[in-house]
Amino acid sequence: MMQTVIRINDTVNGFAWGTFGLTLLLGTGLFCSVITGFFQITHIRHWWKKTFGSMYKEGRIINDAGALSQLRTFYTALCSTIGTGNIAGVSTAICVGGPGAVFWMWVAAFFGMMVKYSENVLGIYYRRRNSEGAWSGGPMYYLQDGLGSKKHCRRLGKVLGILFCVFTVLASFGIGNMAQINKITINFESTFFSDIDRGMLLGASRVNWSIGLIMMLAGAIIIMGGFRRLGVVSERLVPFMCGIYIVGCLIVIGMHIKMIPEVFSSIFRFALGPAALKGGAAGAAVQAAFNTIKNGCKRGVFSNEAGLGSSVMIHSNSCVREPVRQGLWGIAEVFLDTIVICSMTAVVVLSSGAIDLTTGLAAEGTNDATLVAKAFGASLGRPGEWLVVLVITLFAFTTIMGWSYYGAKVTEYLFGVTMAKIYRVVFIILIVFGAVMEANLAWDISDTFNGLMMIPNLIGVIVQTPLIVKLTRNYIDRRIKNRDVEPMLSYDPDIQRDAIRAVRKGMD
Repeated sequence: MMQTVIRINDTVNGFAWGTFGLTLLLGTGLFCSVITGFFQITHIRHWWKKTFGSMYKEGRIINDAGALSQLRTFYTALCSTIGTGNIAGVSTAICVGGPGAVFWMWVAAFFGMMVKYSENVLGIYYRRRNSEGAWSGGPMYYLQDGLGSKKHCRRLGKVLGILFCVFTVLASFGIGNMAQINKITINFESTFFSDIDRGMLLGASRVNWSIGLIMMLAGAIIIMGGFRRLGVVSERLVPFMCGIYIVGCLIVIGMHIKMIPEVFSSIFRFALGPAALKGGAAGAAVQAAFNTIKNGCKRGVFSNEAGLGSSVMIHSNSCVREPVRQGLWGIAEVFLDTIVICSMTAVVVLSSGAIDLTTGLAAEGTNDATLVAKAFGASLGRPGEWLVVLVITLFAFTTIMGWSYYGAKVTEYLFGVTMAKIYRVVFIILIVFGAVMEANLAWDISDTFNGLMMIPNLIGVIVQTPLIVKLTRNYIDRRIKNRDVEPMLSYDPDIQRDAIRAVRKGMD
């Protein structure tokens, strides 16, 4: 049965992450960048000021009982985006796709900034209150009410919204659960239990079972507290875990500072798989180039989630009334996740000696699952490995928390608030199984459902690019050019009226 599952997964994965999926992802990012005048560059000072520059000022303000502050929303979104993909995902991309995969992670992130911007803009514009008074938003709503409002597309929008929800629930058990906890157990075993008898229980080590149970109990305390408790935990954990990892990376990079030019040279040199070209086989060259691009983009999306439509569900809970204001936080999220943290991981890995910068191949015996820990260990000794295990544990744990929210919100859309509470219980119980399952299958399943989520979401974004342009121009005219223009804040007339009143009172 397991072999059948693997074959089916490989087939679907090949479609989702093949030529069609990659073209859709990069094409949407390019299109969104062009139609907004490359907003991520032309208005970099503005979005930086309104995000990183205001995090602990206006970002802390909350003026909506059913929402989170901008800062807490940002940190809660980062809970799920900053995960093992920033560490294990980067090392996997490099081991499989070579140093050039890092370049394509950057490309995916650059265009992904505007994809996530567009997702957040649509998320705020089409959100509504649920039966408990909290905001609900996400791709399912802008597929249903956005795409569904187009001529002859009402049923299509609803169907795609439902498919997105189904894929998200399944992905929440992969990328948001099994893959994350799996990396925790691998790193714990290799760092602390490699030389002792771990014993076996039901086909898996007792260490794995123990880690899974501990994570399940810790997760239950937070997940069952709802989005407010998740927001509080995120605001405390995310700055801490990002801070210690960035400092650790800077120390290791500083110890190999002379290798930095060679590291960046290898990234650009292998971006299109020239190793295959040297072999004289055109077909092999094309395949190598495609593998490099695919693995770079795939792991980039696994890390920052741009194109998946997942973190929109958290961003839609912001107290912000302006759709574009929340779009700016989407740009900042991708920038911090990939351009900063993933790039630091890549430099650490490529300067560790585990990757031959001349051939672009991994050294014999290199294990992508523990590569980053070994790179830190080579520079900082055992404390370096312990640091990575701690960071991976925190990254993975917060990702599990974030994805539990995604799964609950799509379940709420499909079946209502009560079933969303039942989903949380099921999600908590299944945490333990990620610790005892096969590593490769966990990642492969995650990749597949990432791609399947991406397809309906990006269709919804592309169809509504005219609206994205209107919302962006409306914001620029009012907020940057100081023109007296009627705000565009919501598809719903009642929400639009209340939001305009709040904006005019200076509450946004």
